[in-house]
Amino acid sequence: MSDQQPSAWGGPPTPQQTQPVVNRQCQQCGWPTPAASPVCRNCGADARVGAGAPPGGGLPPGPVAGGPPGLRPYPPVAAPSTNGMAVASLVLGILWIYWIGSVLALIFGYIARQQIAQAQGMQQGRGMATAGIVLGWIGVGFLVLVLLLALIGMASGPSYGDALRLLPS
Repeated sequence: MSDQQPSAWGGPPTPQQTQPVVNRQCQQCGWPTPAASPVCRNCGADARVGAGAPPGGGLPPGPVAGGPPGLRPYPPVAAPSTNGMAVASLVLGILWIYWIGSVLALIFGYIARQQIAQAQGMQQGRGMATAGIVLGWIGVGFLVLVLLLALIGMASGPSYGDALRLLPS
């Protein structure tokens, strides 16, 4: 089969299909802009090499070329961060540190869940906070169990008065 005839798969690629898409950065805002686009999609500035900013500070009066009508540039949004209280709750829930860690895991976990809810999507870690709360309650449950077993053991064990009578005088 020659290169001139189309085949079942559509023929050889055109030069436009084989050329890689090269992005360049806008001189005004630094946003990556396709090489084929003469206008930055973020700020509307002339993205051609050596071109200055358009009049009006880079904001186009109407829709930005290459984008949907009404598109306005917005600064990049920061990625959500992980709540530190949630991390502390999980770590203390795992370590438990003689049940003090379990109590602190509960406190930090509930505070973290409240902070994450108030952050409106800008903080992550709800799962870690919940895991810290669960581990904290497990640790507190073991504390209660150990205390109950100790009380039952003291109540049903032999008295120390009987032990003293068995000692030689």
